[in-house]
Amino acid sequence: MSATLSESAPPSEAAAEVPKPETAARLAPALPTDRWSSWLWALLVAAVAFVLRIIGLAHPDKVIFDEMYYAKDAKSLLDHGVELNEKNDGPGFVAHPPLGKWCIALGEQLFGYNSFGWRISAVVAGTISVLILIRLARRMFGSTLLGCVAGVLMSLDGLHFVSSRVALLDVFLMLFLLASFACLVVDRDQRRAALKRAIDDGADLTRGSPGLTWRTVPWWRLAAGVLAGCALGVKWSAVWYIGAFVLLILVWEVGSRRSAGIRHWVLDTIATQLGWVALFGVLIVVTYLATWTGWFVTDTGWDRQWAQSTGEGSRFIPDAIENLWHYQQAVYKFHSTLTTAHPYQSTPWSWLFLGRPVAYYYESKGNCGASACSAEVIALGTPSLWWSFIPALVVTAWRWLSRRDWRAGSILLVVAAGFVPWMFYPERTMFFFYALPTLPYLVLAVTLTLGVVLGPATATFDRRLAGGILSGVYVLIVGMTFVYFYPILTGKLITYAQWQARMWLDSWV
Repeated sequence: MSATLSESAPPSEAAAEVPKPETAARLAPALPTDRWSSWLWALLVAAVAFVLRIIGLAHPDKVIFDEMYYAKDAKSLLDHGVELNEKNDGPGFVAHPPLGKWCIALGEQLFGYNSFGWRISAVVAGTISVLILIRLARRMFGSTLLGCVAGVLMSLDGLHFVSSRVALLDVFLMLFLLASFACLVVDRDQRRAALKRAIDDGADLTRGSPGLTWRTVPWWRLAAGVLAGCALGVKWSAVWYIGAFVLLILVWEVGSRRSAGIRHWVLDTIATQLGWVALFGVLIVVTYLATWTGWFVTDTGWDRQWAQSTGEGSRFIPDAIENLWHYQQAVYKFHSTLTTAHPYQSTPWSWLFLGRPVAYYYESKGNCGASACSAEVIALGTPSLWWSFIPALVVTAWRWLSRRDWRAGSILLVVAAGFVPWMFYPERTMFFFYALPTLPYLVLAVTLTLGVVLGPATATFDRRLAGGILSGVYVLIVGMTFVYFYPILTGKLITYAQWQARMWLDSWV
């Protein structure tokens, strides 16, 4: 496996020197050649992640934390097509779109309405996200080894681990966003490869990019739009990431044109890409509406008959659409005014420091061989990993500022999309697990940093050896930390003293 942080990508996409045609190979740097073995390694890491997550999945054998809402809503979707209020069998007002609950419902359909059934979909989503991250990191950094390291790190993160073992929505939000971003990276590579082919064929691109052909249709971008719509159909907070994705599309398109020698690279991007970006947005909206199919095809959902019952509908808009719009307004009002104090709430400023993790389950009864016992499931990131995110982000920022590395810039932008918008709502009730969708990009920042530590392939043997040892020790420390905290991530009954020893910060209690 290659252990080199690829330097073949152009260091700048927005400010690079315009290359001559013979240097256009930089537009499409080659991936590592270990194609089949790279898949074997990726599948092996994903398999380990799956096994870790499925062992003891049914414990605790009852609903914990917000499973009391989502597991029951998923069952209602199976039985009625919409979420009903179980107290009166009437319409239930729910604060999030239905797709994440449909994902949970799939597990309930296959394995029954029990703790294993409503959690197994999260295990599958978490495992797939590890596999996607491995392949994404390999593509971005040109190294199968670094891709596998990224997958191992996310597999051993406590927040990702716990989120992959509970029937909450955030793991599905994270999966769809990560899959959408990965599709956009593939789209970027293919778009640049198309420009390179045109140059290799002798085309003069100074006046503009080639016309549309079946080989230049951005199929991966369209797939990314569908996946982004799925993310929005899980939680509205996907909108901030979608905004970052649109910006990345435009920046990458401008950069590829400048690298290819197109004279009016901004105008050419506007002329050829705005339509595709608009279609990207249309696919997001259409997919989002499709996630409400159960609500559309029944007449028992919340606000489903609003226009008919109030007479306030418009004759120019179908009642179903107007009813859904009224429902969405009510949901927005709920989210924008949610300020109820909660013992586990936290602010985005504290997330990277693990300031206030969320306890999903706590029990003190049982025989642990001591007078006082504890069993807890706490959504806590692996400290040695999370506390390394901050220096890794500093290195990533340095990499972007000093080399205009597109990978570093992309990581920073998506991380900002996951943190900064929440800071504009200081009064809103927020929780640490809101950071889960940003986790893959934080891991990518660490992976980029490890690539810098390893050094390029041209580095001396001593430099590469030292970098390999340092990187290996770091990954080992993350693994050992995960093992240490494993009991309080899985609800294992331990003595109170053992539990207390794992409460490293007072705010974790």
